[in-house]
Amino acid sequence: MGRHHEVRAAAMARTGKIKSALYARASREAYMAARTGSPDPKTNLALRAVYEKYRGKSVPRDVFDRAIKKAQGGDAEVFIAGRYEFFGPHNSYIIVDTLSDNQNRAFVSVKTEVTRKGGHLGSVAYNFTEYGVLVFKGNNVSEVEEALILGDVDVQSVEQDEDLIVVYVAPSAFAQAKEVLEGLGVTEYEEAEIQMVPNEYIDMPDEESKAKFQELLDTLDELEDVQNVFHNVNL
Repeated sequence: MGRHHEVRAAAMARTGKIKSALYARASREAYMAARTGSPDPKTNLALRAVYEKYRGKSVPRDVFDRAIKKAQGGDAEVFIAGRYEFFGPHNSYIIVDTLSDNQNRAFVSVKTEVTRKGGHLGSVAYNFTEYGVLVFKGNNVSEVEEALILGDVDVQSVEQDEDLIVVYVAPSAFAQAKEVLEGLGVTEYEEAEIQMVPNEYIDMPDEESKAKFQELLDTLDELEDVQNVFHNVNL
């Protein structure tokens, strides 16, 4: 059938892996949130946060519904959270969060992929700061900042990024910030989650290195045990 067909088939297979991993990620988080509270996202803030986190990533509603139903059924499945830190290629820093029913498998799979790309284990978390990050469409930065300050929210910064507003707050103020923003009519987010934000970003030395680093991120994204990947590279 030719090279074109092979490339297209490989791309579709890769897309399928990424989608499968994404669905598994959303399902695990919804399951854990539903296990510790109400199955209704209106009253379960943790579950509501999961919905909002994946809303813009095209995760079907039935993925959440199945996870919640499973949690309500008293299923005894246990997922353990893990965090692994790496020095990546070209002095980059990488943090990988996992949520898995097999912590050893999660660690080995993540370490294998990072080391294949020239990385190694090391303590890098001190190069990041944990923030609640809220990204939504808008251009009224001054109004948003004023509302957050008046709402006594521990806000780090409010920035304009093209047609988006990016808000950084202390993790403990995340829910409070969302309440204030809802008062301004913000109901949909491009991003709404706690993230490890690098204190400084770096550039790869050339386009080839940049492409290889992106390949590493794509590979990690395909691993179903991986929940989040944070790094300090400009892409």
